[in-house]
Amino acid sequence: MSSAFQTGLFSGGPLGLFWGWNICSLFMLLISFSLAEICSAYPTMGGLYFWVCKMKPDTPVLGFCTGWIYSIAMVFTGTSGNLSVALYLASLAEVGRGRTLTRVEIAAIAWGVNIASGIINTVGTKAIGGMSSFNLWWTLGGTFVLVITLLVKAPVKNTANFVFTDYENFTGWGNRGFVVLLGFLQAVYTLEGCETAAQVAEEARRPEILAPLAVVGSIVGSWLIGLAYMLALLFSVQSIANVQATSYAIPIAQLYYDAVGKRLTLMCLTVVALAQFMAAVTAFTASSRLFYALSRDNAFPMKSWFMALNRFQAPYWGVWVSVLIGCIISCAYIGSAVAFNAILSSAAIAVMLSYLQPILIRVLWPSTLPEPGPFNLGRWSWPINLASALFTVFICVLFILPIAHPTNSLNMNYAVVAIGGVIAIVVGGCLSSQMFIMLTGPVLALFSIVVAANAIVVHDWEFNDCHLLLLRFYRL
Repeated sequence: MSSAFQTGLFSGGPLGLFWGWNICSLFMLLISFSLAEICSAYPTMGGLYFWVCKMKPDTPVLGFCTGWIYSIAMVFTGTSGNLSVALYLASLAEVGRGRTLTRVEIAAIAWGVNIASGIINTVGTKAIGGMSSFNLWWTLGGTFVLVITLLVKAPVKNTANFVFTDYENFTGWGNRGFVVLLGFLQAVYTLEGCETAAQVAEEARRPEILAPLAVVGSIVGSWLIGLAYMLALLFSVQSIANVQATSYAIPIAQLYYDAVGKRLTLMCLTVVALAQFMAAVTAFTASSRLFYALSRDNAFPMKSWFMALNRFQAPYWGVWVSVLIGCIISCAYIGSAVAFNAILSSAAIAVMLSYLQPILIRVLWPSTLPEPGPFNLGRWSWPINLASALFTVFICVLFILPIAHPTNSLNMNYAVVAIGGVIAIVVGGCLSSQMFIMLTGPVLALFSIVVAANAIVVHDWEFNDCHLLLLRFYRL
């Protein structure tokens, strides 16, 4: 929530943040119900793509596409989380030492954080479960500390009228409703990831019960805890204009600095950064397990490599491929700070696209779950799945739209480039027998963001020139 907080603050302000959080939480809860019902019937490591294969065995291409898009989504999520950690570390240096870090330095920190995630996933397999449990209590306790610190130390407390009705717009768009919708990214990005319980289902006891409960419980818990944290931030923010004009690497650092001062800001950022890092590590845990499952089911090239386990029982090839792609994506931040929002958007869209396929199958073919598990929605299953599918499509379209007006090469939403490239490569791979394309394609598609961002900043190219560059790249 802290990483994407500025998105909602600048697109709708407190009004959009509060109502957007609750609206998105409600629909994400419906999505969790839909996924939990399927998870209860098929509690296995493959997760989303395995569910699609089981429900539509006559159309294996659907499972293939789901698996690849979801694996890329997990890498996107881990990368965005690790880049957020780098921004928190940079902000800690800026607040504590008064030195502004360059984008190259921040990208280098992101590389280090990605590599640290890889090392933990390689040698700390048994510790990851304990770390996740610790992160639960760290998040609960940390939220309590942050809320109390903000409400006690903020020199000026905002009124309820400000928190629930104040509208802010730093996007340039004139339509009030559209501006508020753009702020939904903050909520959706925060709430995604409930399905990752399925990635470790085979490592749990009674997964047909515990896994779906974890899927739904993560949304319920995040909704309530996130609401308390958000209200504390909104009651304590001293100046939204200051946050928007900040020189700190991540804008929420300015909010904390204005509200609680230098020393407590360092404490608050440390609490958030550590929670973010532990969460990002588990995203690479999920992606590596997914690569393993895809290889096990003959949907991945170099099968023996990605199924290889080290003495710590970690699928280390999947871990380090995730790290490599994460480091490449992080380089986009060197070209433009706008790339950070593009990475957030890309992560959110990729996850939602992965959700869409099993849910849409349940809408179009309700009989595809002949033997439901203990977690069963009964007669409410179809309407909940329909609402979930419609919201997912809406979000995927919304998050590729321009986030600023007038739109130019410097503020374009490059998420459309990343997601378009990923979809083109995955679909092309399904139609091609050359599986090597499937391995290199996602890396090349994501690398195109780096090429475009750097070319625009260095050469000050026009918007159309950027499109020509990308067109030539994809043709190649």
